[in-house]
Order: sequence, then structure tokens, then C-alpha cells
Amino acid sequence: MREFLKRLGVVGAAVLFATAAACGGGEDAEEVDGGDGEEAAPAVHPDSAATISGVVNFEGTPPAAEPIDMSEEPACAEKYSEPPTREAVVANDGRLANVYVYVKEGLPDREWPTASESVTLDQDGCHYIPHVTAIQVGQPLDIVNSDGILHNINTQPTVNRGFNISQPVEMTTTRDFSAAEVMIPVKCDVHGWMEAYIGVQEHPYAVVSGDDGSFTIENLPAGTYTVEAWHELYGTQTTTVTVAAQETGEATFTYSADMAGRPVPLGEPIDLHDHGDTRVASAH
Repeated sequence: MREFLKRLGVVGAAVLFATAAACGGGEDAEEVDGGDGEEAAPAVHPDSAATISGVVNFEGTPPAAEPIDMSEEPACAEKYSEPPTREAVVANDGRLANVYVYVKEGLPDREWPTASESVTLDQDGCHYIPHVTAIQVGQPLDIVNSDGILHNINTQPTVNRGFNISQPVEMTTTRDFSAAEVMIPVKCDVHGWMEAYIGVQEHPYAVVSGDDGSFTIENLPAGTYTVEAWHELYGTQTTTVTVAAQETGEATFTYSADMAGRPVPLGEPIDLHDHGDTRVASAH
């Protein structure tokens, strides 16, 4: 009987939890901490969620891809059927890839659930994949060495404390970031052509444009937002989008070849040896 009552109490608590979640006040769902290994409640109730989608256009002729000499790294060179190149500008059919797009202003002043699933930054073929990464504050970043040769991952943030780690074999190292930052450059001290960028936000509303230039930011509260696009060579652009519940707002950005050389927002890297600095990139 005692065991039956114990089980009944657990079921009753679960029912009360579900009822409270379904009947929460306002359009936005409250953040619920699911505990270790459990997903938090959605940041916005599905019935009131909005979407922003769009494309990043590219006008003009993109710069010729810069070839990479990997002759001294045959383990990487053999992974390519064509000579490898740098990834600074990836433009296809008038669309621009690898553009970091995020909600810069307009979100409610609240805490946002942190995604529990990790984001992967892989080193494969002596390239960082993906070239541009979107991640939340506190979200795990799994840095993977798929090449099985020595790589050195050197981050150069301005707000967060950077890290400089070596991976001599196939392995995974996990880190996270403690503060929002646009953007964090990443390089490999062993292979000078290896470059990547990481954008960190407290909220989940940041994405990277695909090969076709498209992007979608989902599960937003209804509202009016300033959306910013960031590209490592062509700089930033902003647009304003108003979107209602269960609707999709459109955002379009257009870059052009003659924008090359514009100022790109990146701060001065902090000194990793400055032990008085309190900025932290956490290790797991």
C-alpha cells in the first residue's frame, strides 16, 4: 500500500506540472528547468510562436577562391577530389552562405532556456566544419578532431576568456562560453589557413545562412525585431521585421563584391596570460 501511494503521488505531481504548463499566463511559455538530462519547456508556446525567414543575396562577382597547399598534410589532402580552397566567400547563384543572422534587439527582457544538445565544430580535411557556428551561452561546444593529426584550436574572443588547446589525435574536447559575443575568431596555429567564427547569444534566435543563402529563425514571440547579418569580409547589415503570432516575417540582406574591406565588428583578443581577467570560457 505504501508503494502504491508513493507512485500515486508521483503521478499526481506530473499531472499538476502538465496542467500548470498548459495554463500559464500570457503568450510566452515560462522557462522550466528540466533538470539533468531533460529538455526545458519551450521558450514560446507553439500557439503564439512566430518565424522570421529570408535570404542573403550577393551581387557582383565573388573573389576567386584562394587555393590551399596541403602537400605537407597528405592525410588531409587525400580527402579532396579537387584542390582545397579557403572559405571566406561562398556565393552560389547570387546567394551568400556562412552569414551569421541573429535577433539583435526587440526580445522580451527575460532568461531564455539554454539548448541542452551540443554544437559540433569538426576539424575534417584540415578545415573547420562548419565555418561559422551559432551557439548559446552555456551550450556545450564539442570540438572534434576527425583528421587524427595534430590540430591546435585557438579562440580569440573579446568578451569571453579564450582557450588554446591541442588535439594530437582523433578526440573530442568540450567547452562553452559565458557571455554573448559577435563574433569569436578561431584559428589553428598548426595550419594557418584554418579559420572559423563562433557567434554566441544568450537567446536561441541565431542561425547561419546555408549554401543557398537562406535562413530561418523559429519559435519567436510575436513582436518587432532588429535583425542583424554578419559576414567576415563584408561586415554587418540590419533590418527591422514585425511578425505576428503563427505568422512568418521576411528579412532580406544584400551584399555585393564592392563591399569587401568594410569594417567588420571584431574586438581585440584578450590576453590569455592576464590572470586578473574574470572572463571565462568554461571547460567540461
